[in-house]
Amino acid sequence: MIKRALLSVYDKTNIIEFAKKLHDMGVELISSGGTYRKISGAGIPVLAVEDVTKSPEMLDGRVKTLHPSIHGGILAKRDNKQHMSTINQHNIEQIDMVVCNLYPFAETIAKPNVTLDLAIENIDIGGPSMLRSAAKNFADVIVIIDPNDYNNIAEALAKDAGLSFSDRKALAAKAFAHTAHYDSLITNYLGEVKFPLEINFAATKQAELRYGENSHQQAAVYTTNSQNASILNCKQHQGKALSYNNINDADAALRMVLEFNKPAAVAVKHTNPCGAAVADDILTAYKRAHDADPVSIYGGIVALNRKVEENLAKELTKLFLDIVIAPEFSEEALKVFKKKKNLRILEVQNMAKGADQAPEVRRILGGYLVQDGDYLKTEDEDWQVVTNSKPTDQHYQDFIFAWKLIKHVKSNSIVVVKNGQTLGVGCGQVNRIDAAKYAFKRAGENCKGAILASDGLFPFPDVVEESAKHEIAAIIQPGGSIRDKLSIEKANENNIPMIFTGIRHFKH
Repeated sequence: MIKRALLSVYDKTNIIEFAKKLHDMGVELISSGGTYRKISGAGIPVLAVEDVTKSPEMLDGRVKTLHPSIHGGILAKRDNKQHMSTINQHNIEQIDMVVCNLYPFAETIAKPNVTLDLAIENIDIGGPSMLRSAAKNFADVIVIIDPNDYNNIAEALAKDAGLSFSDRKALAAKAFAHTAHYDSLITNYLGEVKFPLEINFAATKQAELRYGENSHQQAAVYTTNSQNASILNCKQHQGKALSYNNINDADAALRMVLEFNKPAAVAVKHTNPCGAAVADDILTAYKRAHDADPVSIYGGIVALNRKVEENLAKELTKLFLDIVIAPEFSEEALKVFKKKKNLRILEVQNMAKGADQAPEVRRILGGYLVQDGDYLKTEDEDWQVVTNSKPTDQHYQDFIFAWKLIKHVKSNSIVVVKNGQTLGVGCGQVNRIDAAKYAFKRAGENCKGAILASDGLFPFPDVVEESAKHEIAAIIQPGGSIRDKLSIEKANENNIPMIFTGIRHFKH
């Protein structure tokens, strides 16, 4: 039986309705600050925290509920005679429910130009302490952090059985997850060590998904509420809800198109590009990306970095696509897309901000791998011509285009490019020569005069030899093999300019 409840919430959604239901059940209410004013203002009887503690709020509200009369009433185990004797001795009454959510730290630090002082003042102390106390003693105390739970809990309490042990336990786990997430936000904000001794990941569930990569796998998507370009904060104009694979592939496409300043289009299948191009206008860029591989683009995702107008929308709807991503769509374009009701249209804002610079995290058995993201810009790399012949200006332009793209292609990867357009992409092969042969096959006769980019070094001269057979005009690769001399000699033998970047771009 719930006799006393302490309500102290920042998010006051439905708190009046819940407080009234508790009062109607005969529950005595305790509250503080703004929650007290809201409940009492609604005419619902409620005790102020200071009436319970016999101590005033102090230090600008930093100290309110941190008192034995509060925590003793929460933490006392009801079946422990010594506990009950102690709180009776000190005139402490039991508190059977704690309803609390926390200061908006995440919202505060997301504001532009937020000061450290303001961020610190939005670190909640009393709230997490109450939640942890209540969650620890969940067998005797109901802890609630989510306004969405109010109705179900009120309905359960109105019945004789009340809340079951498993329900209380689940609410406690939810409370501990909430405080852990909150502390992770603070840790990440204050922390300056790149790889700290202990690491926490702060994210909030955005949605449960129908399934994961396959129908037998359950899945959900979580957001860090990044203010940079993200599929998770896009505006979806039409089409079914995004699946696990949709989100993963769309994220890959967005990452690629964010690399380019010129109008660019990237077509993606299974997180790899099947066609990509830049041009002076976005319509031409799309047409060139489509023509790079008009077969593989079918059923894929197209990401664009410019506004989509009606003429481009008409081109995009000529074939079956799963998703179109862009920073903006005209009303006329959206009308065209409506004819393809299953086509998902994603408007991704903040593309100008680019990708966030957060670390990359990968789950492995027993732990996590954490690393910097591969955000190195081409201008930060020290390229070196290692052959007798030198690349032309056009080669350099294509080198830059290919090098921005290849770091998003699964290793081993080879990309064949000409005039800012992919011609052949060889990805995910277990050896580099097979990746090259696949790229040459995709490019066909267009290899002549194109450049070849490799994400990793050449352990043998075979890729250069195949490049010569396909009349490749120039090569860019990291270098660094103990057999570099053999590849350089083969390039000189065939008069192919070759650049070493000194940097590799593996993606596994």
